[in-house]
Parts: sequence; C-alpha cells; structure tokens
Amino acid sequence: MKVSQKDLWAGGLLMFLAFIGLWINGGMLGLGLEQHTLGSARRMGPGYMPMLVLWLQMALGAIIFVAALRNGPDDLESWKKLDFVTLAVGVAVALLIWRVMEATGYNTNYIQVGLACLVGLLLLAISPAWRPLGMVLGSFAIFGLLLEPAGLMISIVALCVISSVADREHTPLGVAGMSLFLCVLCWFVFIYELDIRVPVWPGSF
Repeated sequence: MKVSQKDLWAGGLLMFLAFIGLWINGGMLGLGLEQHTLGSARRMGPGYMPMLVLWLQMALGAIIFVAALRNGPDDLESWKKLDFVTLAVGVAVALLIWRVMEATGYNTNYIQVGLACLVGLLLLAISPAWRPLGMVLGSFAIFGLLLEPAGLMISIVALCVISSVADREHTPLGVAGMSLFLCVLCWFVFIYELDIRVPVWPGSF
C-alpha cells in the first residue's frame, strides 16, 4: 500500500482538532463539556455554527486521511529533519501552554485551547512543508481567540491575512478583496438575517 505520510498526518490532525473543538463546544451527541448551547436550525444557539464547522472539518480530515492511504508518497515530499523537529516542538509547546494555563486558572476557558493550538501550529509552520497546514489551522485559532474581544469583522480579516501566508501566490489586493467579501457576507448572513448574537466590532456587546 502506497501511503502519503504527510496527508495521513494532516488528516489525522484535522480530525483531532475537530474532536477537541466538539468536545468543548458541544455537538457530540451529549458527550463532552458542552460549554455552548446548540439550539436548532431555526433558533441557532452560540454553539450551533461552530458545531457545523467542526463537523465539516472532521469530514475533511477523514477524506484526506483515507485518500492518503492510496495517494502514495511523492519523492518530493520525503520527510526532512526540520519537518520532524517542528512537529515535535509544536506539540510539546502546545501541551506546555495547556498545562501552564491550567495551573493558572484558565482550564475552563476556550482561550486555553485556542492559544495552545495557535502557538503550536505557528511553530509547526516554520517548516515549509507544514506551512500551509499550520497557517490555515492557525488562522482558525486566531479567529476564535479574537471573536469575543475584537469582534467578527477584525476576526475575519485576521483569519484571511494569516491563512494567506500559506500560499505565496496571494497578493495584498486579493487578500483585501477576500476579507471585504467575507466580512460583508458574514454580516449579512449571521448578523442581519440570522440575528446571531456575536460582537461585530470591539466593545459592541
């Protein structure tokens, strides 16, 4: 069987992070911490949209994981020492941050998960081979960390800017256009139409 090791790890990491998010947020058929009310499709609670996104991430991770079992290793994708080092350091530092924040009283706060994931993924992205995965997933972590204190608009812009680093072909104008489009779309769908109670700007709650 020809296995793509990097796709295998990427799919596994996506599923693992989605599992952690669902465990904390809710949406695992009554299992986990369930810190947010889910509600229903007609009356969405604060945990409903994160639940949908996390399940989509879980499905994407599963697809990548299964496809990796048949894609076969590419000679240009052989693991280098830096790939192993950044993976090990990223995981170790993320776990260290988790333990330190738990010891200082942040063990019931989403900041603990978000900050640990963000730092670990940014360290992972030091390796060019891991950079696309690290920067894209890191942008989701920064979105979650900024949403409450900075608001939806700033969080979306930060997500677009950070994830764009994953591909050097992105231009500043293209990133700005995508940020503007997503800001308008998310405001119209989630704030105007669905009336979801999230801060749009800093201090808007």
